[in-house]
Amino acid sequence: MLNSRPGLLAASLMTCLHLTAVPGPAQVPAHGNRGMVSSAHPIATEAGLEILKAGGNAFDASIAIATTLNVVQPMMSGIGGYGTIITYHAATKSAQFLNCSAHIPFGVDSDAYRAPTPNYLENQRGAKAVSTPGNVPAWEEMSRRYGSLDWADLFAPAITVADDGFVIGERTSMLISIGWENFPEHAKVFYGHDDAPLNPGERLVQTDLANSLRMIAKGGGRAMRDGSLAMAIDQAMRNADGFLRLDDLKRAKGEWWDPISIDYRGFEVITASPPATAFPSLIRLGMMSQFDSRKLGHNSAAYLHRFAEVTKHAFWCRLRYAGDPDFTPPPLEKLLSKDYWAKQVAKIDLDRATTFVPPGENVSRGDMHTTHFVVADEMGNVVSATQTLGNLFGSRIMPEGTGIWLNNSLRYCTFEPAGNPMDAHAGHHKLSGDCPTLIMKDGRPWVAIGTPGGHTIGQTVPQMVMNIIDFGMNVQEAISAPRVSFFEPNGLAVEEGVNESVRSALAAMGHQLEIVRGLGNAHGLAIEYDDKGNPVRFTGAADPRGKGVAKGFD
Repeated sequence: MLNSRPGLLAASLMTCLHLTAVPGPAQVPAHGNRGMVSSAHPIATEAGLEILKAGGNAFDASIAIATTLNVVQPMMSGIGGYGTIITYHAATKSAQFLNCSAHIPFGVDSDAYRAPTPNYLENQRGAKAVSTPGNVPAWEEMSRRYGSLDWADLFAPAITVADDGFVIGERTSMLISIGWENFPEHAKVFYGHDDAPLNPGERLVQTDLANSLRMIAKGGGRAMRDGSLAMAIDQAMRNADGFLRLDDLKRAKGEWWDPISIDYRGFEVITASPPATAFPSLIRLGMMSQFDSRKLGHNSAAYLHRFAEVTKHAFWCRLRYAGDPDFTPPPLEKLLSKDYWAKQVAKIDLDRATTFVPPGENVSRGDMHTTHFVVADEMGNVVSATQTLGNLFGSRIMPEGTGIWLNNSLRYCTFEPAGNPMDAHAGHHKLSGDCPTLIMKDGRPWVAIGTPGGHTIGQTVPQMVMNIIDFGMNVQEAISAPRVSFFEPNGLAVEEGVNESVRSALAAMGHQLEIVRGLGNAHGLAIEYDDKGNPVRFTGAADPRGKGVAKGFD
């Protein structure tokens, strides 16, 4: 079935993609000799460069980028949110996963999200869906372990933009309008005037958020553990009958985990380990390694059909095996083995699309409104980070006087059947579907890449990795190239850039196509080294589907 009209799937898809723009012409890659930043907003990119130029490293710059994105993309990520970070520390030659997703509040009653509880659907979206914010503890931990500049200096760019304001564009104005009816009155003071949301070309000034950033800059993570910000969050949750409490904020910390990786055609591909649910991305690559992608041809019908069938199985694995590694660890030794990939590939019908049958109840599609950025410095340190609030403006709860939007991450648990591994288990690690990724070449970071996009994240990243390794694209070409994404039960979202003859062939194979404008908003960089292994050239890329910017440091 070939459908170019925006039906139910397309409407849901565009929500998941946080309203990405029509992909424009492929941008020219950015270049630098001493570092690179790529983020979803030019002001955030400049904030990262400012820190690099001041003598900071990639870890310092990443905190400046993340906090500035909180100001210029307040609907996507920030202090009240969570995320997933992959780091590479050049001095120790080690890649690590920094988990920013914290724990589910210890007072959660998961029955609140299921029938017959009254308002159980509302509970999945609002105050009861707020989980423990993990970004600030993680930023503090990264700065403590690897930072080189004073903590307070890292907040200066974000504080300045929050105080002075910035002119918003059409997209930001539209997203504010979407959330406006659910905003508390004290938020409307900043996001509009005369009881109407800000228009394009008007200035968004966030003085409450600037003050909150000052508190964190001065007092560190304590402001979110037992300071005035923590007290304000606790009170807001009590007033709204949420589960999050001060004790949860006190327990929050950034956790370092060993990442997971596979060998893909001689390159090591690294991503986040559980409690992140990035492992299906590696399953997709492993299964695709059983085919000769170059012979099939980039984005040919045969190639995309195989990827669609592979991605269905990887999604099945996520539904079947994702869980908190402290309680229900996924069997990664099996899932990331060549024997497993070969056995699963042998089951694929190379001529017909198969019907997806989940292993149990279906699952939410993951963080809908998200941002990603990458940064590298002249020493070869790299950060690839995905950060989110969950839905647009998260839970739409802003503790008064803080300017901080609180997430609704528990929206993305799986509530049926009760007690399944991805249910909202009190005190367990919050699972995240982010997939920041490193490609290692000769034992060093070659490419850092990632994207937002909810359900599509773990499908977009492998396609970009294959574009680079299998088809020799540079990082900008790999990000710009058209993409597809499987959607349960049997949909295949296909970007308009995929050739019409290929679309027709896929439809003839039985794929139920939805033609969409854009999938994700990726950012990436690549590093070249001299004979001694020192970084000498950086290439950066921003997705033409978004409004972000990649810029180098010379």
